[in-house]
Amino acid sequence: MTGRRVLVVDDEPQILRFLKPSLSAAGYDVIAATTGIGALKLAATAAPDVIVLDLGLPDMDGKDVIQQLRTWSQVPIIVLSARDRESEKIAALDLGADDYVNKPFGIGELTARLRTALRRVTNPLTETTHFVSGSLAIDLAAHTAMQAGHAIKLTPKEFDLLAILVRNAGRVVTHRQILTAVWGPAHTEDLQYLRVFVAQLRQKLRGSADGSGVIQTEPGIGYRLNVECA
Repeated sequence: MTGRRVLVVDDEPQILRFLKPSLSAAGYDVIAATTGIGALKLAATAAPDVIVLDLGLPDMDGKDVIQQLRTWSQVPIIVLSARDRESEKIAALDLGADDYVNKPFGIGELTARLRTALRRVTNPLTETTHFVSGSLAIDLAAHTAMQAGHAIKLTPKEFDLLAILVRNAGRVVTHRQILTAVWGPAHTEDLQYLRVFVAQLRQKLRGSADGSGVIQTEPGIGYRLNVECA
């Protein structure tokens, strides 16, 4: 039993009928809302540990719920939506969602995403400053990347790119978020530039166990540091 409280926000009765028992069986304390206003009230009064949020709500867009929540809360938000356009995913992630799962979905994938989001909350210092995958070890505080005990030579920009992925390990980081953080707001459209740096970084990490799979591409959206390799 996890004992963690999940707030499910969805106005589809069949989704709630499926998710409530499935998540309860996985050990979660499940509460539910069917509107954006209801979600905001429960987020403020019921102290959920994580929120699973649909975007198509009857009273307001789910992206507006994310935007309002992020003015006062950093609770992990996993979007669960039938909207599969890249623009919708990018907008939700840029507003502060932690992850995005498309409908139809498998309960195994959703619970894996929940575990990842909750691990970041449980161990924020460790997970945002250190990353280990096979023989690869990254320490942001020491500004080092090691492979089998040997230093990996990274340029300052390569390390900055790696750092933003480590700080968001397991979470999708959009192209815009990375470009803004590493190169500045004037470079938010330089996607080819970013792809070149990611390819260079992957090549340098490739020699470690599972190193080639550490940086996962989310097509059209951004990149994720794959904690499943850790």
